[in-house]
Amino acid sequence: MSTLARKIVTRWAECEAQPLPDGVAEAARMHLLDAIGVGLASAGSAIGSPYQAYADRRVAFGPASVFGRNEGTGPADAAMLNGGLIHSLEYDDTHTASIVHGSAVLAATALAAGEAYAATGADVLRAYALGWDVLIRFGQAAPGSFQAVGFQITSVGGALVAALIAARLMRLDNDKTVAAVGIALSQASGVFEFLSNGATVKSLHPGWAAHAGIVAAGLAEAGLTGPETSLEGRFGLFRGFARDEAAPDRLDADIATLGDVWHLTDAAFKFYPCCHYLHPFIEAAGQLAERGVMAASIEKLVCRVPEGAAGIICEPWAAKRAPASGHAARWSLPIAVAARLIDGKIDLDTFETPVSAAVRALAKRLEWEPLPGADFPRRFEAEIVCHLHNGDEQHVRVDDVYGNRSRPADPAAVLAKFRANAERSLPAASVFALETAMSRLERAHDLTELTAALRGRAEN
Repeated sequence: MSTLARKIVTRWAECEAQPLPDGVAEAARMHLLDAIGVGLASAGSAIGSPYQAYADRRVAFGPASVFGRNEGTGPADAAMLNGGLIHSLEYDDTHTASIVHGSAVLAATALAAGEAYAATGADVLRAYALGWDVLIRFGQAAPGSFQAVGFQITSVGGALVAALIAARLMRLDNDKTVAAVGIALSQASGVFEFLSNGATVKSLHPGWAAHAGIVAAGLAEAGLTGPETSLEGRFGLFRGFARDEAAPDRLDADIATLGDVWHLTDAAFKFYPCCHYLHPFIEAAGQLAERGVMAASIEKLVCRVPEGAAGIICEPWAAKRAPASGHAARWSLPIAVAARLIDGKIDLDTFETPVSAAVRALAKRLEWEPLPGADFPRRFEAEIVCHLHNGDEQHVRVDDVYGNRSRPADPAAVLAKFRANAERSLPAASVFALETAMSRLERAHDLTELTAALRGRAEN
């Protein structure tokens, strides 16, 4: 019998003979551009400084670009650094139903491998889009199961998909590609213990997965072998990391539609640099502000939270009310809601400085309770009940977060976000050159034009 990894690789190879549908290609370009912008914003922010310092001290020259730098390095290191930068600000895209941050892993892998192995623009975009759809299928095969055990599906599943992308861009045959996926299983990692103190290591999860995938492909090319049963095996991805016995069968039923049914077009763009579960609550707080509710008039706020989100943004509640740093507040429901009401906005500056006394004071007046009947994670819902000192109550509800499938983002908003982010690291001419290169990526013989813009070499 053919294993799940071999079925995916076989189907992937068949898809390579077909151009991407127009809508999928456009979505892939927009998500790839968004990811590059977020990575450049991180490279120009304090949160990205550990990656830049690491590159200064330990990275050799090579063909693959690193965000915020005008020289390249080896593809595995570039993928690690760029994946970490894309995820550092919690500003990168998400497919909500599968709970995967696809681009942080997949953009980092596709760009690094594409540059290093002289892939065409069309090959890079196709590999990136197919990678998204495989990773989404991994998440949907075991909905919430990885998170319940303490693993981030983005990283543990992402390592195997990164190996797929790298192997195909290296032009490995099907046997070696299957081996690369199996090798990557032994490198997969990424746990949620960072939540205990808001440690910045979470950003490394997708970067390490991208690194693992490129190394796995290289080792497969050199003759190392991996388990064929990397997905369904007794210690494979789903049983080892998700403890989900039924997941392999769910994935098996979904493989045949790869390349025919596309999920990338449903992936959500993020417009606040914090945990996606917080976004509908930030929107709800904005609705309260639009109604004229002032922080001083609030006696108590009760946030109703979907069960699957509460463990990340509500627990432990005492720590969420008093996060150890601005960065730790990226996963804090009370701080995010309070900051929106006190400061009138949530942006990059919100989490790059210590939480103010006024925000902390309002956060102490927040409580939370479960949201009955929530459709999480297919939709990110939120309800807030605001009790005012004068005895009045205000109720607000958000049925789904802006940027998700049911409320798709305006392309102009995505481009505005990209430009603002990219200009943290690049001059305006290079930002424009990046947009131009992306618009004609499918016609590019290689990534030379994109590389020049990424490294700030566009003509002024």
